[in-house]
Amino acid sequence: MPVDMGKHFTFADLARYTLPTIGMMLFMSLYVMVDGFFVSNWCGATALAAVNFVYPIPMILGAVGFMLGTGGSAIVAKTRGEGNDDRANQQFSLLVYTAIFAGVVCAILGAFILHPLLIALGAQGEMLELCMFYGIIITIGLPVLVLQYLFQELLITAGKPEFAFGVTFAAGIANIVLDAVFIVGLGMGVVGAAIGSMAGMAIGGFIPLVYFARPNKSFLRLGRTKLDWRMLGHACVNGSSEMVSSIAMSLVGICYNVQLLAYLGEAGVAAYGVIMYVGVAFVAIFSGYIVGSSPLMSYQYGAKNTVEMQSLFKKSLVVVGISGVAMFAATRVFALPLALIFVGYDEALVELTVHAALIYALALPLMGFNMYGSALFTALGNGVVSAIISFVRTLIFEIGAVFLLPLMLGPDGIWYSISVAELAALVMTIAFTWALAPKYGYLASRQ
Repeated sequence: MPVDMGKHFTFADLARYTLPTIGMMLFMSLYVMVDGFFVSNWCGATALAAVNFVYPIPMILGAVGFMLGTGGSAIVAKTRGEGNDDRANQQFSLLVYTAIFAGVVCAILGAFILHPLLIALGAQGEMLELCMFYGIIITIGLPVLVLQYLFQELLITAGKPEFAFGVTFAAGIANIVLDAVFIVGLGMGVVGAAIGSMAGMAIGGFIPLVYFARPNKSFLRLGRTKLDWRMLGHACVNGSSEMVSSIAMSLVGICYNVQLLAYLGEAGVAAYGVIMYVGVAFVAIFSGYIVGSSPLMSYQYGAKNTVEMQSLFKKSLVVVGISGVAMFAATRVFALPLALIFVGYDEALVELTVHAALIYALALPLMGFNMYGSALFTALGNGVVSAIISFVRTLIFEIGAVFLLPLMLGPDGIWYSISVAELAALVMTIAFTWALAPKYGYLASRQ
């Protein structure tokens, strides 16, 4: 049975409700991580650099799924909180059909821009060729990727976090098995890695589509709808922060790769890729909790229950704070073993990777608060403030830092960039959260 979103959630309840979503996000992060492991160990450092160099481009195009999923999820949850289930189903259906159309458009666009964009970013020779082999297959799979991003949000709103985890688990396992078959068994290299990833995306997109198209036991059902430009516009604006955040993370990755290629060559790009595999897993933990808990905040906001809003807000700060410290400690302990797993065949690359990872870890205790601050305002329907936090945090602070700090600190400035950006963003996030508390009522003393 779907979980009652209107009840009081203790820490234990929150853990039970969000753990499936955290697991789901972790398995989502397996796509690039598993590809990196097999590509690095069976194809070499140049292939690893190529996969990491091209991967952000299709992810930017697929970010429309995050926008529709997060923005639409808040609207659907709020509508249900107001007691209008029929309208919530119409809104849900329109979001799904829009995502399918958007995914097809993004795939066509990506196929046209991929090659010239890679050349403009500095890829050449063997690395450019490998980038194209991997990137074009992932780009073709964008329609199912967009659906997967959409459903990982809406399955939570439908009260089915366990089903969301099950689908993502199946997708992750398929990716692992197919990577082993195509890369190790058949020697297909980066092409095999891309096919494995696309197959996982297809599972994550199609299974929920079939589930919601049939009679089911969730809060939502895919069916007939009507074109509601106002609702779609609200969903796009409300979810724009998550889309901006996703796009910005990919743009930041591109900027890091460009800078590392200039300062450290392909080895720097490969080292950054290993760090991002771990970083993506940590971000997945933060995102899993935030995605899992956000519909609860939206529901209570729709029900005008400020007591539960305050309880969710305080508990969430505790969760992301403890998680950030734990991630920092884990990086200090496991940096070397993880580097050996991914690039153990190259001693110099292992040393560079560990050095960079220890610097990167400084950002982890700060990161969760900024991610939660942005998502909080999305859940409350204030997509503008959420987008400002995401935009400034990444596209201004982090990209600015990655280009400016190396001028003062050399290559180490690239690794310190994220910590400087997260610290500056935390000041901004606190300011918005404090200033808008009286309007929404998530802080009792500020109403």
